[in-house]
Amino acid sequence: MNLHELQARNQELSILNAIAQDLNRALTLDKALATALRQTVHLLQLKTGWIWLVAPEDGSSYIAASYNLPPIFEQRTDLLTGTCYCLDKYINDKFPDTTNISEITCTRLKDLQQGTDGLRFHASVPLISNEGKIGIMNVLSEHSQELSQGQLQMLHTIGDMLSIAIERARLFERSQQLGVIEERNRLAREIHDTLAQGLSGIALKLETTQAFLENAKVDKANQWLAQTIEFTRQNLEEARRSVLDLRATPLQGHNLIEALRSLVEEVAENLDGKLEVSGTHQPLEQRAELGLYRIAQEALTNIQKHAECQAFQMRLDYEPDQLVLVIADAGRGFNLEEPSSGFGLVGIRERVHLLKGSMSLQSTPDSGTRLEVRVPIIQ
Repeated sequence: MNLHELQARNQELSILNAIAQDLNRALTLDKALATALRQTVHLLQLKTGWIWLVAPEDGSSYIAASYNLPPIFEQRTDLLTGTCYCLDKYINDKFPDTTNISEITCTRLKDLQQGTDGLRFHASVPLISNEGKIGIMNVLSEHSQELSQGQLQMLHTIGDMLSIAIERARLFERSQQLGVIEERNRLAREIHDTLAQGLSGIALKLETTQAFLENAKVDKANQWLAQTIEFTRQNLEEARRSVLDLRATPLQGHNLIEALRSLVEEVAENLDGKLEVSGTHQPLEQRAELGLYRIAQEALTNIQKHAECQAFQMRLDYEPDQLVLVIADAGRGFNLEEPSSGFGLVGIRERVHLLKGSMSLQSTPDSGTRLEVRVPIIQ
């Protein structure tokens, strides 16, 4: 291999590495595909390109990314809709691994004379995952151009990288949806249980109040009625908080660390504390981050309602195979041996179970409470 070939090879590997990095760190799939397509066009010294994806729901096709489109597409938007020769061949399993650019005349541009920038021919790269057809990438040139075997192999490699990125993004989206569904179902159960217990307590207090009135014990009746009103207000507030949790999407646009810092700021009027983070940040599945956020939210709510203190400590430790969340206070604490009538700890335990994690709770009267939750990091 001479110096020129070595330099060309190094450039190709550099661009492949750049594409891989962009696919890994892009915030959205659309941005990742657009970046990869642009770099592929530049790598092969072509003119333009586009990527079609097949919707997994109904098998319809849509354009997901494009680069340097000729002017005709701005005038004729219908050219980027519907089927074409490539898509028909691809969907009907009559498409080779990678078709040479000289062998396909683009049917979207074939009979057009103006506004095409001379584009006629393209190479088409099928995108396939373990679940089947994902889509197709086309890169175009002004002239019939024979690509070398190395260039075709490069296209095939880029196609594999795109396929993996698309499949991963779709799996992540499904996990997000599953996490939201599980969280909403869990909250719905919690609301139901909270309301059922609260209404039962209110009914019992009202019956006691009625009994005092029937026995002409007005002072006792008024005392129990005042307790009933306060108990009703507390349960109404609990129900409202649970409904807000059901509606809210606190992690939308934020990672776990950002969401927890916002949560700490929200309680700053009543509690003094801060979030400490150690280790190398690793993004988790959305359902895991949402679950940990809700655990922290519930723990801080418990501190405000029961701990009778003004400060707390929160720590997030990123370890190689797990994430550890620790929340502690120096408040009144409680006896772990005594059954608790609240649903806060029940909800935390259920969330930890859904995340396949573990939790440790330490508390004694007048000595504060320490909650530690460990959640596995699944690569």
